[in-house]
Amino acid sequence: MAIKAGERMPAGKFKRMTKEGPKDLTTDELFKGKTVVLFSVPGAFTPTCDARHLPGFVQLADQIRAKGVDTIACIAVNDVFVMNAWGKAQGVGDKVLMLADGNGEYAKALGLELDASGFGMGTRGQRFAVVARDGVATRVEVEQPGQFKVSAAEAVLSQL
Repeated sequence: MAIKAGERMPAGKFKRMTKEGPKDLTTDELFKGKTVVLFSVPGAFTPTCDARHLPGFVQLADQIRAKGVDTIACIAVNDVFVMNAWGKAQGVGDKVLMLADGNGEYAKALGLELDASGFGMGTRGQRFAVVARDGVATRVEVEQPGQFKVSAAEAVLSQL
């Protein structure tokens, strides 16, 4: 069952790249006491994700933060090294926190996994955006297959 607005974000952890190398980041560290926009893409460097989804959040990061958002985080079922390289290629800097859900465990915990084996990509996360306040989802926007509307940075900004 997919997470819904009003429900607590499930416990879990991600990998993120630091100056000291890969480190774990728990959901408590990510969400506790903060307003977070967490958006998911099916894969780093994939067409819509690379050309529109991540760049939109980078471009609108200041406006999103001005609405009271503490952290903007991007997750994908990719390893931490790929997420780090993608962040560098997109020039995210400190605007978007790039988080690896390498085994898809968090996508599954959210009930938002995607079987992309037909494309040779295995199990991934669906394209979605969640706004969470102190660990509780206040908005959950999941794209229909092949769509890119409700999880786009512009759509999220308009709902804050």
